Amino acid sequence: QVQLVESGGGLVQAGDSLRLSCAASGITFSVYGMAWFRQVPGKEREFVSCIYRSGATARLSDSVKNRFAISRDGDKNMVSLQMNSLRPEDTATYYCAASAGTGWKYWGQGTQVTVSS
Repeated sequence: QVQLVESGGGLVQAGDSLRLSCAASGITFSVYGMAWFRQVPGKEREFVSCIYRSGATARLSDSVKNRFAISRDGDKNMVSLQMNSLRPEDTATYYCAASAGTGWKYWGQGTQVTVSS
């Protein structure tokens, strides 16, 4: 059974940092690209960042560039999102996703990030 379990969300103030983690199980982690998306109620899910199975960062959305960084740990089957200089507009539910090359096949349940002004 495939599981992606996010953790690390919370309530912070503008300018603070948070580190989200996603623990993957039930997949051969090394062959999956991993990504973070976020969603605000009433809006479409938004891409944040993804990282290739090699560990090379594929992309960061313009809205988080220079503030967020994605990384992966193959020994722990984990992908992380370091979020710095958080803004109120970063408030969302953050989701982890996994792809073996044909779309984001697996998704986590999400972790809430709330940034107060």
